[in-house]
Amino acid sequence: MTVTIYYKAACGTSRNALAMIRASGEDPEIIEYLDHPLSLAELRALIARLGIAPSELLRAKEAKAAELGLTRAAISDDALLAAMQAHPILINRPVVITDTGAALCRPSERVLALLANPVAVFEKEDGEIVHARHGG
Repeated sequence: MTVTIYYKAACGTSRNALAMIRASGEDPEIIEYLDHPLSLAELRALIARLGIAPSELLRAKEAKAAELGLTRAAISDDALLAAMQAHPILINRPVVITDTGAALCRPSERVLALLANPVAVFEKEDGEIVHARHGG
């Protein structure tokens, strides 16, 4: 299975998702998007793959989002995409893409539904226990 994770090492949710991927036996491609910003075309393709609006990928709680006025209802998709391309910190994470689908994995256990062999039980960094759901 091919697994790609758009990742930020300082983000606990990203670290937990990556650990769940590795615990499932997968060796993912890790894209540290803050170090390697996505082009506008890559952002558009990622959003299309996720099947979401650009506003759903925006990390609205980042101070930069408010500073740039991106949380206003009237902001255009093109303006959001341009801001996320110029300031990758505005992209919510982690995003995981596999052969079976793609998702913004917040909470991190959303990644389990994308994996061929998810771990049955996983302990997150904070001690929370999550269980993979089978057949439903």
